[in-house]
Amino acid sequence: MEMIYVRPEKCLGCRSCEIACRVAHAEEPSLAAAVSQLHPPKKRLFVGQQGSVKQPALCRHCEDAPCVAACITGSLHKDGRGFIRCREERCIGCWSCILACPFGVISRNPDRPAAVKCDRCPEREIPACVAACPTKALRIVDTETLSDERRKETLLRAG
Repeated sequence: MEMIYVRPEKCLGCRSCEIACRVAHAEEPSLAAAVSQLHPPKKRLFVGQQGSVKQPALCRHCEDAPCVAACITGSLHKDGRGFIRCREERCIGCWSCILACPFGVISRNPDRPAAVKCDRCPEREIPACVAACPTKALRIVDTETLSDERRKETLLRAG
């Protein structure tokens, strides 16, 4: 499975990923349109900082997803690719998903009872946040490829 891999050592904290996410989910996909919308789009990832470490936090699309298990209406569900999606029309605003998410990356839509979370930009080949990251702190990786890379990095450090 492909996932968005976060490398905090490369993150500048510039929030380009947050801006790109909002623009990608705007009614009209441009920065000017996104900021001038009556109800601006909510971001679906959050850049945080603890000391000198900056890191984007976003949905991990967990295999055994606590948010999906907690969703009493079936609004949150896994699609055919294994990504967790939200059927807004089924959401009743109980916010069980927010309470269940161990990463704190699900938020409320202030305009209607609907959860807002990363949807991996299904209409795009590469998610907007990944494409916008100037330092490649965010990148798409296959889990098997990532395991191989991490083993090689460990060997290089040991040698």
